[in-house]
Amino acid sequence: MGFILDGLDTESYDRNYSDRALLGRILAYFRPYRRQMGIVVALIFLDSLTSTGGPILVSKAIDLVVIDASDRLIFLLAGGILLLSGLSWLASYARRLLSARIIGDVVLHVREDVFAATVRHDMSFYDEHSSGKIVSRVTSDTQDFSNVVTLTMDLLSQVLLVVLLTVWIININVWLTLMLIAITPFAVLVALSFRRIAREVTRQARRVTAKINAQIQESISGIVVAKSFRQEPAIYATFAENNRQSYRVGLKRDMIFNSIFPVMGTASGLAMAILLYASGMMTRSSNISPGDWYLFMGAVGFYWWPLINISSFWSQFQDGLSAAERVFALIDAEPKVVQTAAEPVATLEGHIEFRHLRFAYTDKETVLPDFSLEVQPRETVALVGHTGAGKSSIAKLITRFYEFQGGELWVDGRDIRALDLPQYRHHIGLVPQEPFLFSGNVKDNIRYGHSEATDAEICAAAMHIGNGDWVADLADGLDTDVGERGANLSMGQRQLVALARVLLKNPAIFVLDEATASVDPFTEAQIQEGLDTLMRDRTAIVIAHRLSTIKHADRIIVMREGQIIEEGTHEGLMAQGGHYAELYNTYFRHQSLAYIEAVGELTG
Repeated sequence: MGFILDGLDTESYDRNYSDRALLGRILAYFRPYRRQMGIVVALIFLDSLTSTGGPILVSKAIDLVVIDASDRLIFLLAGGILLLSGLSWLASYARRLLSARIIGDVVLHVREDVFAATVRHDMSFYDEHSSGKIVSRVTSDTQDFSNVVTLTMDLLSQVLLVVLLTVWIININVWLTLMLIAITPFAVLVALSFRRIAREVTRQARRVTAKINAQIQESISGIVVAKSFRQEPAIYATFAENNRQSYRVGLKRDMIFNSIFPVMGTASGLAMAILLYASGMMTRSSNISPGDWYLFMGAVGFYWWPLINISSFWSQFQDGLSAAERVFALIDAEPKVVQTAAEPVATLEGHIEFRHLRFAYTDKETVLPDFSLEVQPRETVALVGHTGAGKSSIAKLITRFYEFQGGELWVDGRDIRALDLPQYRHHIGLVPQEPFLFSGNVKDNIRYGHSEATDAEICAAAMHIGNGDWVADLADGLDTDVGERGANLSMGQRQLVALARVLLKNPAIFVLDEATASVDPFTEAQIQEGLDTLMRDRTAIVIAHRLSTIKHADRIIVMREGQIIEEGTHEGLMAQGGHYAELYNTYFRHQSLAYIEAVGELTG
């Protein structure tokens, strides 16, 4: 019977854990709650004890009523059963209430750990793995993880109930009890036979759920592009195929989990018939009393039902362990960016030096085969070149988003791999080509990199960009809601907000990754006015496709295929008539007039 479906590839960081390893990890989260768990165990024992006491009391009542059927005796027996039922309910309620609190706290900590591990991963992790699948592990799998704990507590209650019943009925008749116990291994074998298939099919179910989540997230995020190219039927067809795959996996999963009850029910009926015949014959020979016979037959059902639950728990247990396995795999995923030390970074001068550095995103293509460059403190360096020349890779390495495979990268005379990474990044300011804005207003987004900033400081940073004229164009000024991912603002306005955000941070090293590539000349002039102030007295690495940004640089680095082929000032490179002059005449010259007109409009 095949249970492997195509299209459900594992993630590169997935790993298989043994049940023992998973349980060890789960129990580690419960160690801070040892005292509360002790109370839960005591309540489970009390619940099982009172649940067992009910049928025992009824069996004794049968024998006593045969001898003396007085009203007082019947009243006392009924009261005793009511009392035991009440105690059982209270113990069960208290146990479930306390265990729900403990499980909630544990899931809270697990989710915090998995999210903390997720945000610690370097950018290459997000390049390789779908964000939708990661979200599925942080949300759905951590919630399903709690099912393991709930099932474990129910399992403990059922096991304890079986033990108590066994101790009692063995006093009634040893041979009948041994017959019952002899049948028990068959229930265990049935449960274990489902173990491997159950774990595999639950893994597949979670993978296909993550796949659907990723596809939905991607479709919604790219709905504008999909509609512009009239691809709604195509994305629906992809969803429908993934949904059908989920249906097939879910159907097989339900078939496996639901088949165990009929199998166990059949075995239970057979055992009941055998024991009924044997105990009936003993009753006829007066070896056991009618009350004991009632208790034994009731105990058979009471005994066998926990065994059915225990057996079925094993399959459900695999479901929870599969979720835990995916969660721990994400937590345990090895980062590619590894710091060799955590040297404090109180301040930075901004001296950057690449020494024969080699970098590749994948093993198939090397972006920077042997790159060397020295940037002096407070120097503005512009990187130009065709797409794929390696310009953005340099920015990503300076920000320590990616790990390089060879050579060295030094900042202020220290290996970047030895610095305390959070402290180092505190001194780095990055304005990406496509700025990302978080839900909230403009003021909140400017404050994002400096949470202690006052409203006055935020306003001052905004006014430094284009003299603040862009703020007046916003509907509610700095209180304007940006919408999802900044949808309420134009691309230029988003870029201005991102620039103000970095300006407020006041970094020692400033990195602009084609920050004006997607804006109009007027907005470009506003941005450039802010950049002139921002780049003064700090190191700046500018990846630019706009002449305005390039001409303000102290030095221009011309790149091709990960190598520096020219460097110098704008005038010097133009005089050489080399690759830069070709780039200028092809891409930059037509920008000059539009930019000059925009500057005149801005200053006039």
